[in-house]
Amino acid sequence: MSNTKESWGSRVGLILAMAGNAVGLGNFLRFPVQAVQNGGGAFILPYLICFLLMGIPLLFIEWSVGRYGGKLGNHSTPYILDSMSKKPYWKYIGVFGIFTNIAVVAYYTYIESWTFLYVFHSIFGTFTGMGKEEISSFFDNYVNLTSSDLGIPLLPVVVYILVLAINVYILSTGLGGIEKVAKIGMPLLIFFGIVLAYRGWTMGADYASDAFPDANAWDGINFLWTPQYSSLADPKVWLAAAGQIFFTLSVGMGSIQCYASYMRENEDIALNSVTAGFTNELVEVLLGSAIVIPIAAGFLGLDWVLENAGFGMAFQTMPYLFQQWGAVFGVVAGVCWFGLLFFAGITSSLAMGTPWMGFMHDEFGWGKVKGAVSFGLIALAMGLPTVLFYQYGYFDEYDYWGGTVSLVIFALLETILFAWVFGMEKGWAEITRGADIRIPGAYKWIMKYVTPVLLLLVFIGALFTPEGNNWAGAISALFDGQLYTLDPGSLISKISHGDIKAQMLLNPENSEFLEKKMFYSTIARTQLILLFLAIAVIVWYSNKKRQSALS
Repeated sequence: MSNTKESWGSRVGLILAMAGNAVGLGNFLRFPVQAVQNGGGAFILPYLICFLLMGIPLLFIEWSVGRYGGKLGNHSTPYILDSMSKKPYWKYIGVFGIFTNIAVVAYYTYIESWTFLYVFHSIFGTFTGMGKEEISSFFDNYVNLTSSDLGIPLLPVVVYILVLAINVYILSTGLGGIEKVAKIGMPLLIFFGIVLAYRGWTMGADYASDAFPDANAWDGINFLWTPQYSSLADPKVWLAAAGQIFFTLSVGMGSIQCYASYMRENEDIALNSVTAGFTNELVEVLLGSAIVIPIAAGFLGLDWVLENAGFGMAFQTMPYLFQQWGAVFGVVAGVCWFGLLFFAGITSSLAMGTPWMGFMHDEFGWGKVKGAVSFGLIALAMGLPTVLFYQYGYFDEYDYWGGTVSLVIFALLETILFAWVFGMEKGWAEITRGADIRIPGAYKWIMKYVTPVLLLLVFIGALFTPEGNNWAGAISALFDGQLYTLDPGSLISKISHGDIKAQMLLNPENSEFLEKKMFYSTIARTQLILLFLAIAVIVWYSNKKRQSALS
């Protein structure tokens, strides 16, 4: 094991880097879509409650766990968790903290590459004169590798490698480079967001057309911000809200622990974690909700948004809408939107490289360049299939297993470790040591009981999701002593490809394509399993080295 003297240059840099880790593509792409799909204002109350009961406690836990491990010379989750218990298996649970970051960055960087390229498309006016369907097809052709865009064969692969190389270069400069990017990227991201949000809040019904005479941006805003208290009794909305909290705060990944491990022993984590968390929420709730949905509603009407809201709107719809503001502001809006997404993406993906680099430095003495390059090569090997086989669901498999299921499992286990194995008394002392604010004592009880129970319910909810997400019907059936039908999207069904098989029954004419999708999803899962096992073997070998050094 090698101790490192590297640390953050300033408190502002640390907070911005942590906020950049949390503020990612999910704030602007996933949050508005989740809100629309779960009733708009009906989503907001469960979302905010989940932030207070799950988000804040997990931030406290991960910051304190990271700082605790860092003072013992550990900068990655296998040995950070190992240092908190005498049981040897916790280091292997810590493998999730390296595995998840590599699995996520493999496909996350691909989205970054879209935003990177679309900035230049916006500047050079590629979308000028294109209709809505043409722009939508432009994106489809790009990700399906059927486009001859710019005359460069396999352009998506080229841009993906370029963006991954940018990440690797910045990572090779260490915490100083990451801090500089955060200090530049976060203010630019917020500035771009404010420009677009202001436009979304002020456009009203000025852009209603003959095709969409009822279009009004305020309809989108009102839909998102009119609370509906009935949602508090809807398990489906709670599950979606909890999932968004995980995604948006980057908890359950291991990157927060790694960043916090480079803090000084008595440096404040209470105020820092709250500041980073609330910065993320302000960006997500105030800016994320004020761009895509209001702007789309202002041009196309709320009914269109409710029918078509999805991840692809960012690339398939927004470029068309920006053009309706005129040639000059259309370019400005395009650069702001895709520039915002790029900075949101890269500040998050940089955080994903640090757990691997910290681990390889501590255990094998690897320097920054070697650690960064090796991370880049592993991410490339994992990520290229997500580019080449995007249409067959390779990307989606990584996102589900690496970017969703793994997060919940790891967060649940580390919460149990912190509150019940390490001990809540010791944990609370660690959180409050050097704190610049007084944390409400209620959080001591919340972290020990409420947060782990909620995490367990989220996991069980994903595991046994009822058909159509009809939780009310499922709970009623269980009280009547009957089993209910699982949804094809439930974790159990997905293990056996129940979701794809359901599509085959509904669309037998697409069976050939769906069979290919099932084949590639199996390959993707195999690749993820092999990655996890490979990291576990490296951790096992490093442990042998440690034991040999002590004997």
